[in-house]
Amino acid sequence: MSNRTPPLLVRPDEVSLTAIRAQGAGGQNVNKVSSAIHLRFDIRASSLPDRLKERLLALDDRRITRDGVVVLKAQRFRQREQNEDDALARLDELVRSAAHERRARVATKPTAGSRKRRLEAKTGRSQTKALRRPVRGADD
Repeated sequence: MSNRTPPLLVRPDEVSLTAIRAQGAGGQNVNKVSSAIHLRFDIRASSLPDRLKERLLALDDRRITRDGVVVLKAQRFRQREQNEDDALARLDELVRSAAHERRARVATKPTAGSRKRRLEAKTGRSQTKALRRPVRGADD
């Protein structure tokens, strides 16, 4: 297996990236440089498989609007290129998490040995609690 990252599930031409000014402290350049990235991705208009679109739209995620548009803001880094890569990686992570289907749980029965151990433990606990009760004599 290679050391490369897997290819993106989302086509780059379906993603809208806009450079905006980052929030927070930044010194003299903060009001002049647009280094943060605002990413928009329309799930319904994308080329993703229909099943994956349904799963994405069903997610209870505040980054997905009612119209089915994923909106991400990336401003972790000072360089715009790094923020673009970060936004695309976060979008890809969101899509991959929706694409991952958990295997259905197969119900199993307890083994005979585990049933026996369980009943023995219950009997032991019962005897322990019985010893805590007041002793009843013959004159009661």
